[in-house]
Amino acid sequence: MSIPTSMVSPLAPTLTARDFMETRLLTLSPDEDALAAIRKLLQYRISGAPVVDQNGNFLGIFSEKTSMRFLLDAAYSQLPSNRVGAFMNTDISRLITADTDWLNCAQVFLSTPYRRLPVLEGTKLIGQVSRRDLLNAAIKMIDKPDRRNGKFVMYFSALVELDESPVE
Repeated sequence: MSIPTSMVSPLAPTLTARDFMETRLLTLSPDEDALAAIRKLLQYRISGAPVVDQNGNFLGIFSEKTSMRFLLDAAYSQLPSNRVGAFMNTDISRLITADTDWLNCAQVFLSTPYRRLPVLEGTKLIGQVSRRDLLNAAIKMIDKPDRRNGKFVMYFSALVELDESPVE
């Protein structure tokens, strides 16, 4: 069976970060003491937290990995700073918006070592997507009851509702 090209791309609606991002986040200040930040990560059992300025602008991520860098630097040499801002990861290749679709989020996770993606609106942090959030969103969509028969399909690189699939 041949599928008309007009039906192949794009298929909507797709899941976007807005649908599955976490908006209640522990955030850190760039001026916060790094040891206090590590204690917060451990207390809340999270692997990292966004760093924002007083206006909510995203600056970077302070993670378990950057925490280890801080602790190793402290063990081996004189530290120039003990501030979170000196050790946070500021890689902007992993920033997404609320409109970033599920597939693009998955691709970023597969092509980088990151466990979380900050969701920005301009420069403001509005949420965060973790690998687990992404997996949960896909499973919820697959398990979600449908008007036709309660099934969903993965089709042409998009998770779409069965009643919107061009293939019966």
